[in-house]
Amino acid sequence: MDRPQLDGNGSSNYVNACSAVEGKTVKAQIWDTAGQERYRAITSAYYRGAVGALLVYDITKRQTFENVQRWLRELRDHADSNIVIMLAGNKSDLNHLRAVSSDDAQNLAEKETLSFLETSALEALNVEKAFQTILFDIYQIISKKALAAQEASTTTVPHGTTINVSNMSGTVEKKSCCSN
Repeated sequence: MDRPQLDGNGSSNYVNACSAVEGKTVKAQIWDTAGQERYRAITSAYYRGAVGALLVYDITKRQTFENVQRWLRELRDHADSNIVIMLAGNKSDLNHLRAVSSDDAQNLAEKETLSFLETSALEALNVEKAFQTILFDIYQIISKKALAAQEASTTTVPHGTTINVSNMSGTVEKKSCCSN
């Protein structure tokens, strides 16, 4: 997968990203609510169209990890049931100030069937990998759905013309496939 190219719109909470996945260009709109209550009214509207979410908490602040459950509940209440969700613990560069163990986060991720990764935005550690992973997972799900839809449409018997045999005149000559 290519490195995502970001295109900001002048707002600190929204960015467009383009990346190549298996030779195809994937475009994503990335919204960063930063867990702020002021975005709460609009977030449920964005959940409805979301196909992926990164739930990011600060490893140095336990409360941000505790808030993940609420955000996860909101996602599951409002988003598509097939949404791809990744749990990301940020500020791994501040390991000496850690308030959330990797094990706690990994256990939550396993319990809730989320992928998990620790990142450091300051050191640019695993940030790109987080986006690449979630875009790849989304691409895989969408590709499988498209393939299933294509297979379903090719196996459907097309509607044809009904021929009423009883109205046909003449005799029917019986032949086998090998007789001439």
